[in-house]
Amino acid sequence: MEHQLEDKWNRPLRDLRISVTDRCNFRCRYCMPAEIFGPDYEFLPKDHILTYEELTRLTRIFVSLGVKKIRVTGGEPLLRKDLPSFIHLLNRIEGVEDIAMTTNGVLLPKYAAELRAAGLKRVTVSLDSLNDQQFRLMNGGRSGVQAVLDGIEAAALAGLHVKINMVVQKGVNDSDILPMADYFREKKQILRFIEFMDVGNTNGWKWDQVVPKQQILSLIQEKVPLEPIDAHYAGEVASRYRYKGSDEEIGIISSVSDPFCGACSRARISAEGKLYTCLFASKGHDLRALLRSDQTDSEIETFIESVWKARTDRYSEERMLHSQSSPKIEMSHIGG
Repeated sequence: MEHQLEDKWNRPLRDLRISVTDRCNFRCRYCMPAEIFGPDYEFLPKDHILTYEELTRLTRIFVSLGVKKIRVTGGEPLLRKDLPSFIHLLNRIEGVEDIAMTTNGVLLPKYAAELRAAGLKRVTVSLDSLNDQQFRLMNGGRSGVQAVLDGIEAAALAGLHVKINMVVQKGVNDSDILPMADYFREKKQILRFIEFMDVGNTNGWKWDQVVPKQQILSLIQEKVPLEPIDAHYAGEVASRYRYKGSDEEIGIISSVSDPFCGACSRARISAEGKLYTCLFASKGHDLRALLRSDQTDSEIETFIESVWKARTDRYSEERMLHSQSSPKIEMSHIGG
């Protein structure tokens, strides 16, 4: 029977984000800068990463505690072998209402149809510029724009609902806001702008590189009027806006200038099997050790329940109180 589990701020547990790998074929500067994640960087050994069977067992337990929506992340999740088989396992869990994935998109032409057949419903593709030179600078020279656009097209043709995420950094790609907005409006696909965030400790985050939500809105409004529209569901991370007189929309994820901690219903499992109750957390709770001991599902459920009930995370609302050098989990271990 499903529990109505809430944390200290009465926030329910409804969303689970599962990182299936800490590896990526890109080296984006705001996530895995190449000078740190170089050829000699030691990624997690295979036996440290949860198996699909272990992740499926955990997901069943989370669903019994109220989770409805699953998002598969990385690293780059499509680097994990046989990912469609994992999507199929998730799709068979009673109570799972939605399965989505975040990806850089370049492997979607190969896997999109298989993922859709396995039960994946939605995909979010990261693309930070339509300018090929700028995009290569941002991703460590690992891909041109066309490879990502091909992935987006393949996903749409396979019947997946597609959104595009653009991380905006002042002085880096903020000149691409309008070209990106125009392009995806024409394509009738939803583009979401993400304020540059201080996730992890290796991306060199600085306040003066943040382009705030209101500035993004003003820039687009000068060209095409926008109007706010309601969230699809409680706790949706993006503020939604529609181009007036149309059905096309954009979203803005404003963790820095306009935090949404008060409605956060997300738990995260890192690639090595730790439970994190906040994207900016420094401490995880070891689920792998529990899975690989003689703990029953009921005992693991009790442990997760105790962690969530004690949750008080409000990092984005309290950002000014935190030292920017305090340790945080890296994006490559936990996804977005």
